[in-house]
Amino acid sequence: MIDATRLLSGAFLLTRTASSTTLTLLKPAAIVALLVYLQVKFPRWWAALGLERLERFGKSIAPRKMLSAFFVGLAVLAIRAAVIPVSGIPLPHWHDEYSYLLAGDTFAHGRLTNPPHPMWIHFETFHVIWRPTYMSMYPPGQGMVLAFGEIMGSPWIGQLLTAALMCAAICWMLQGWLPLRWALLGGVLTIPRLGLLSYWTNGYWCACLPALGGAVILGALARIKRRPSWGNAAIMGIGLFILANTRPYEGLLLSAGVALALLAWMFGGRGPQLRMLFRNFVLPLVLTLTPLAAWTGYYYYRVTGDPLRMTYAVNREAYGQARYFLWQTPWPAKAYNHSRMQAQYEREVRETRYRNFGEYIRARWEGLHYFWPVYLVLPLPFVFIALPCAVRDRRMRVPWLVAAIFVAGLGVESWFYPHYAAPATALVFLIFLQCMRHLRIFRWRGKPIGLAFVRAICVVYIATVVLRVGLAVTHIHPEKEWQQGDMQRAAIVQRLNALPGEHVVLVSYSPDFDPDRDWVYNSADIDHSKIIWAWDMGPEQNRELLRYYAGRKFWRVRAGDLSPKLEPYQDRVDDSEQGYGSTRDPRSTRSLRSLAQGRLSARR
Repeated sequence: MIDATRLLSGAFLLTRTASSTTLTLLKPAAIVALLVYLQVKFPRWWAALGLERLERFGKSIAPRKMLSAFFVGLAVLAIRAAVIPVSGIPLPHWHDEYSYLLAGDTFAHGRLTNPPHPMWIHFETFHVIWRPTYMSMYPPGQGMVLAFGEIMGSPWIGQLLTAALMCAAICWMLQGWLPLRWALLGGVLTIPRLGLLSYWTNGYWCACLPALGGAVILGALARIKRRPSWGNAAIMGIGLFILANTRPYEGLLLSAGVALALLAWMFGGRGPQLRMLFRNFVLPLVLTLTPLAAWTGYYYYRVTGDPLRMTYAVNREAYGQARYFLWQTPWPAKAYNHSRMQAQYEREVRETRYRNFGEYIRARWEGLHYFWPVYLVLPLPFVFIALPCAVRDRRMRVPWLVAAIFVAGLGVESWFYPHYAAPATALVFLIFLQCMRHLRIFRWRGKPIGLAFVRAICVVYIATVVLRVGLAVTHIHPEKEWQQGDMQRAAIVQRLNALPGEHVVLVSYSPDFDPDRDWVYNSADIDHSKIIWAWDMGPEQNRELLRYYAGRKFWRVRAGDLSPKLEPYQDRVDDSEQGYGSTRDPRSTRSLRSLAQGRLSARR
């Protein structure tokens, strides 16, 4: 029997910090309360709507573990693919997405990186390195996913498949910690938000993949503690590889908690014999990780020239001023080739400098306002009124240990966005489901209030998402989570693709253009792209680009205008100066490369 005092204390803690969002909570709270009343007052109402039959169906397939996980993943694929005629294929919008797409395009063409470009100053952009090679600054995991999708027809195909695998992996992870029917319910609850309506799925961010890796590690942990085996050890090794190549720092935090839990189990007197443990866990884990770690080191060797130097470090040393952690002082100011890039990196410094502890707390509290709408939208967080009960649950000691280490590690980072916590996504759902289990057995005056409350929350949540999807499909209103992408840039691409020949677009920016967006991004093979995007650096510096791409049509556009106009670029070079693009005069190319290298050295 659950203690009502604990529930009331949990409810007080939840509502005490939510005074500013009272109106937002009232509507779903009123609907949930109405459904609870109807279930308690009219017990047959639940069965009359067919919801009891749906529960029995879930209980019947839950014992079939692989089928349950497959069902969850397939549902994501089927539902999201069915609305593509309405939503279309998402387009990139933010700096990071274009960088990930660069990595995907590179891998899709069978390369680990790209040679440096002699005209790199004209193409310089965010989250990309230009020396010693031209490549995304991010770890290679997300690029590999997008490369698979590009080979299949669209990079987003890889993203959608990863989202489906993520939801299936969370269901599989929950099967190791909870009764099977609860694990299936948890998997189903990941579908609407994370699988269908999240920017994780409807974009090109690296979030679904580290969430998949975290779920794999936590699911393997639960199974290894019951019975160490080669298969589970290999699965954990694959999960560690995914985290190391997607979100290394946050993956390290999660892995540290898992490692501590394993060590406590191994040497705490409840683990198996060390000989058997070495044979069935340590050895297969090492054999799995060794070739995967060697590949990661080889990748960085090819890209940065050093197997231990990440591309992220190369980019931040060249451009960044703000540091990764709160205790670090900013780098000295750097010289930039473009004022817009300078403004962005100076803004990072201002955003990560906290004058006192109060500013830090306010910044983290604002981060939580972005966190919950991604992971658990209303009315799901209502179940956290049972959080005090879940905290006291002895079966949750290991998950709470892992969560505490993870949260403490996130707290010392200079930035925080919802996808930073992606490796712990499965952990969030485990805690959420455990709160649900405690709520379910709560009774008041002999009536199953807790069961009715849990049912009402699930019905309202799923029905809300079904309604949103249904309205969008019938074109009654657009679903904003599907409207991903920079439509203005895409319109220019569509127009130029319809024209013959090859093009260069010189981009300038209005003062109020979003600093987290940029139009100067290019594919892996810049010189053979139909459309090349470059900075409008003024007539004098633009001429070297005109000489280099003498056979192309040049255009000018101003990003940030209400209706950006694509206009022909009027400046021309003399015939005697042409030939850099089509003939590629070796002496001219060498001189330009020397100039670019000199500018890079001066900036550093």
